[in-house]
Amino acid sequence: MLPDAPHAGPLLMVDLPGPDLDADTREHLRRHHIRAVCLFRKNIGTEEQFARLVAELREVLGEGALIAIDQEGGGVYRTPFWPFPPSAMSLGAADDPALARAVGAAVARPLAALGLNWNFAPVLDVNVNPHNPVIGDRAFGSEPGRATDLALAWLEGSLLEGVAGCVKHFPGHGDTHLDSHLALPRVDKPRAALEAGEFVPFRRALGEADVPAVMTAHIVYPALDPEHPATLSPALLTGLLREEWGYRGVVVTDSMGMKAIDDHYGRGEAAVRALRAGADLVMALGRRSAQEDTLRAVEAAILEGRVPDVPGKLARLDALARRFPSRPQPGGYGPQEQVTDRTLFREAWGRGLTAWRSPQPPPPGSAVTLVVPGDVPGQNVTEAGVTGRDLAQRLSRLYDVEAHLTADPEALDWAALRTPGRVLMLATTSRHRHPAWRRATPDLHLALWNPYAVLDVDAPALLTYGVRPEALDALEGWLTGEVAATGRASPELTGPELTGPDLESPKLTGP
Repeated sequence: MLPDAPHAGPLLMVDLPGPDLDADTREHLRRHHIRAVCLFRKNIGTEEQFARLVAELREVLGEGALIAIDQEGGGVYRTPFWPFPPSAMSLGAADDPALARAVGAAVARPLAALGLNWNFAPVLDVNVNPHNPVIGDRAFGSEPGRATDLALAWLEGSLLEGVAGCVKHFPGHGDTHLDSHLALPRVDKPRAALEAGEFVPFRRALGEADVPAVMTAHIVYPALDPEHPATLSPALLTGLLREEWGYRGVVVTDSMGMKAIDDHYGRGEAAVRALRAGADLVMALGRRSAQEDTLRAVEAAILEGRVPDVPGKLARLDALARRFPSRPQPGGYGPQEQVTDRTLFREAWGRGLTAWRSPQPPPPGSAVTLVVPGDVPGQNVTEAGVTGRDLAQRLSRLYDVEAHLTADPEALDWAALRTPGRVLMLATTSRHRHPAWRRATPDLHLALWNPYAVLDVDAPALLTYGVRPEALDALEGWLTGEVAATGRASPELTGPELTGPDLESPKLTGP
C-alpha cells in the first residue's frame, strides 16, 4: 500500500548506473520506496556478478520487487553469457507456434533462475514498413494474424516458466519512419486502418490471452488523439485500452528518457501526464537528476490530488509481484539447461533461414571476396552487431576469404572489387539499411540483420534475421549444405521492390 507520505517511488521504475549496487544507489531506492528496476547491458558483467546484483536488488526492493529486463531475442538481449535466442522475425519466418512457445520458455528459464520476474517482451508491433528504423526484426512479421499467433505462443512459454511478459508497444510501432528514441513519430492512419492493422495483435491478445502487462508507445495517433502521444493520452490508455478493450493488467510506459518524450514535455510533467492518462508505472530511466525531478513532480501531483486511482495502480503492481515473485532457484541456470537451450536456439535460427531469389552457396574451398562493415556498434535498444573481422574468420573455415572491411560503403568501387575466379559476397550486418548498398553488385548477399536490406541489393540473398553466434552457426550450416533455407519471407519481400524515402546512412566504424 501507499506509505503515509505521498511517495512517488512505488509508481516509478528506474535503472542503475552500473554493474554494482553501490551504497548511494541503495539509499536512493530505499528512501523513495522504489520497488521496480530495469536492468541493461551496462549492469551486466559475468553471470556470477549478475546473480549477485539481482540478489542485492531483492534485498533492497523487498518482497514486492519487480526486476525487469529486455530479453526479446536477436539484437535485443542483454546477457552475453547465455545462449542467444532467435529474433522475433526469425521465428516469424519459421512460422511454428510450438517453436515460438519453446523459445519463449527457454528465454524465461535463466531469468527465473536468478530471480528476475519481468521481461519486456514480446513485441506485438506489426512491422509493415520496411523503412522502420527501430522495430524491424523485433516484430514477428507484417501479417497481423500470423504475428499475433506467434507472439502469444512466445508469451505463453514465458508465463509457464514464471516470468511476467509485457506486450509492446501499444497501440503499434510497426509503421513509423522515425525512432522514438530520437524523435516523436506520428502514425497518420484513419481509425479503420488501425483497426485492421496495428490494433489487431493488441486487441486479440488482451481479449484472448493472459497478458500481465502492456507497454505504451511514444507515438502520436491523430485519429485517436491529435495532440498527445499514446503514453500521455487519456483517449488511448483509458478510453481505448481500459474502457473499450477492458484491460485490467499493468500499464507501463516506455522509457521517459527517450527524446520523443524528454525533448517535448520534460521528465516530471510527462510522468504526471502518463499517470493521469492511465499508466500504472512510469519508466523513469536515466541520470539521477532526471529520476529526482520525476519523483518530485509525481509526489507533488499526488499531494494535490492530480493522480487518479493511486490505490488501483498500486494494487495492480502488487498483484503482478505476487503472481510472479522474484525467487531465485537453487542451482541457478545449470550447464545442462544451457546446452539444451543452445541446441534449441540453433535449431530455431536454422528454421528461420530464408532464401530470396534462389541463392546458391559457393562450393567449399572457393575463393571469396567478402565486403562487410568493419564494426556495427550498439544503438539505442539493440546491442552491437558482429564485427567484419569475426565474420571473415568464420567464413575462412569454409573458403579462401579476402575481406574488405568498410566504414564507408559510399566509397566502395564494386567494379574494382570484382576479380576473375573469386565469388563476390556482400554481408549486410547492421540493423539499419544503408543507401549505398543500392549500388552493390555482389554474386551473393548475406542479409544478416535487417531482412529488408535485400530490397536494396540486386542479388540473390540468404536472410538470417540476426547476427548472434547461433544465427551464424545456422549460416554456416546453409553454406555447407547441412541446413536448408525453409523460412517464409515477409510479403514485403516477395512483392515489387519498395523504394520509399531516402534511407538513413548509419555510422559504421572500420576495423
